[in-house]
Amino acid sequence: SPLRPEPALLSSPAHSFQEPGDVTSLRGRLLSWYDQTKRDLPWRTAALTESDVNKRTYAVWVSEIMLQQTQVATVMDYYIKWMKTSYTLRSLRSVSVQEVNEMWAGLGYYSRGKRLHEGAQKVVSELGGQMPKTAEDLVKLLPGVGRYTAGAVASIAMGQVTGAVDGNVVRVFCRLRAIGADSTSPAVTEALWTLANTLVDPDRPGDFNQALMELGARVCTPKGPLCSQCPVQSHCRAHRKVAVEQEEGAQRLLGKPAVEQSSPDIEECFSASVGGCALCIPPGESWDSSLGVTNFPRKPKKKPPRVERTLTCVLDRNSAKGGREYFLVQRPSKGLLAGMWEFPSMLLEEAHDSEKKQRSALQAQVQKILGDSLKQGALQHVGEVVHVFSHIHQTYVVYSGRLPDPQGSSPAGGQEDSRARWLTETAFQEAAVSAGMKKVMKLYEKMKSMKTEGCKDGKRKRSSDGIISSRHKSQKTLRTQEPADGARQLSLHKFFQPAIKQEAEDILSS
Repeated sequence: SPLRPEPALLSSPAHSFQEPGDVTSLRGRLLSWYDQTKRDLPWRTAALTESDVNKRTYAVWVSEIMLQQTQVATVMDYYIKWMKTSYTLRSLRSVSVQEVNEMWAGLGYYSRGKRLHEGAQKVVSELGGQMPKTAEDLVKLLPGVGRYTAGAVASIAMGQVTGAVDGNVVRVFCRLRAIGADSTSPAVTEALWTLANTLVDPDRPGDFNQALMELGARVCTPKGPLCSQCPVQSHCRAHRKVAVEQEEGAQRLLGKPAVEQSSPDIEECFSASVGGCALCIPPGESWDSSLGVTNFPRKPKKKPPRVERTLTCVLDRNSAKGGREYFLVQRPSKGLLAGMWEFPSMLLEEAHDSEKKQRSALQAQVQKILGDSLKQGALQHVGEVVHVFSHIHQTYVVYSGRLPDPQGSSPAGGQEDSRARWLTETAFQEAAVSAGMKKVMKLYEKMKSMKTEGCKDGKRKRSSDGIISSRHKSQKTLRTQEPADGARQLSLHKFFQPAIKQEAEDILSS
């Protein structure tokens, strides 16, 4: 059979900017819009006002790591708190991972904080305290810094003329140039980076890259894009196609001939007629007129998250200083949620185990740590928390139990384990505890509140915060569903296995 020609990348007018005037126009329109409407963000202020390039680069680096897969509104307070804590490059190097985790707690994707910590150590100990000066060196020398982060930091902090392609920019470019193939494919990825490096403004590279990201975040959104407010609408192939379709539909209703197009459209990509285009909508997929510009970009369907159920035990006791305190264990130092603190938990192998079996399993696990401190039958079912991870649909089946005073509930063997501790409620909120565990605590506190207030009837009730309550035998059962971040829960006994065996298991499970 004849050889199939290599797909053309950006050689077709439908997927590129052929005229220098178009590039100049797009840059001017986008930067003018950005200057008038940009949000006032602390890292942007640092990039504009900090005269020391090393400090400026560090400030932008921190912001970009925090912003990975996290919304701006969520990052704001964490960033301000981080920078006010005087976490300079040198001071960050000297703090412990535990302190970094505590500062990061609730932000999610905790490995980012660890990579930031590792990067600061490397800059100080190996690079003389000087941040890498180019995007290429940022990727090469700093852990956790990829192509996008490097491009963003280098252009914003150092003025390097280089593109930066994040999820927002992918969406903007795919619509601007009618790129309908799988946006995660190697061909499309390279095409988008070629566009980014072609379009970036040589005089204001950092502002241009931020303007593209701002456009994707506020105007060219995944759903309900505000095309009428788009400063580069006249350059958008996707918008052009929608407008032509609407005009043709109107002409048909009036019985008039279709309007002849004066500019290249998606169907005019010549590569598609000579062997297939790696950037067009695939032949097997159709354009959906009802979607308009949101036909772009296209991504492969994600695998559904696996479903897991985890037993979690909230243990509390009277504190020697008054009030209540709670027992937590620390996750391994490597792997997902590394070093974070959580209530004793174990993966439920049989999803439909009875409460009796669940209690028995938890009782046995707690007994391994705290000896006979927890009386038989002391565990009470609280309810469930649905925690949706990126790849796991996790349901925490929550139990609670009260323990005697501090003298009677130390870890087995009579000595405190460095990976197990008692925390007051205040210390719990300030510790390196995942968002999932804070939701478990919220559920537990809700149960205590309901128990104190009493229940007037046995009907199921839903409160404004999403917790469902109901009578179950002689107690209330609660359930809450909230989106979350994090990773797979490990069986409780793994926390106390030899370190070598644990590390091997972490590698296999990550």
